[in-house]
Amino acid sequence: MINGRRLLVAGATALLVAGLGACGGGSGDSGQSGTAKTAQASPDGVRGLKDTVRHVSRKTAYATRPHLVRTCRPATRQVRHTSRSGSGTHRTTRVWYTTEHYQSCTKVRKGTERYRRVARPERWCVRLDDVNGHTAQDDVWYQVDRQTYSRVLDADDHARVGFVPTGTGC
Repeated sequence: MINGRRLLVAGATALLVAGLGACGGGSGDSGQSGTAKTAQASPDGVRGLKDTVRHVSRKTAYATRPHLVRTCRPATRQVRHTSRSGSGTHRTTRVWYTTEHYQSCTKVRKGTERYRRVARPERWCVRLDDVNGHTAQDDVWYQVDRQTYSRVLDADDHARVGFVPTGTGC
């Protein structure tokens, strides 16, 4: 009786969680703070008025990982050989074995090593107003490559620029 009740409560809880998850709880800005917005990057490119640019530099950090060393040792294995002769009912098969010597190599951990990992990749971003002629789409961030970033950086403020973004948001 108690296990049945627990099962019933667990099932009702799962349905409630699934129902709330499906409904969302959206606030309209999909979890973004401030006034920064994102838009879908078109493969044809976007056009708009230059608002501002941002260069996010690469950030690295030191980390440690296991240092693996290749160690080898001599080993042997038995190799089976067969020889057939004759035909029909007079066919015979001869089997013999030989010992083959080889090196058995494995990677074993021997201490740790320190390396630099990339905590944040380098990004170049451009913020546009009036994206693709829509005056309601202002302050939309796009990630661009370095050449596009320098071209937009050289353009005047609120100049019309167009490019193919590599991603959205910054």
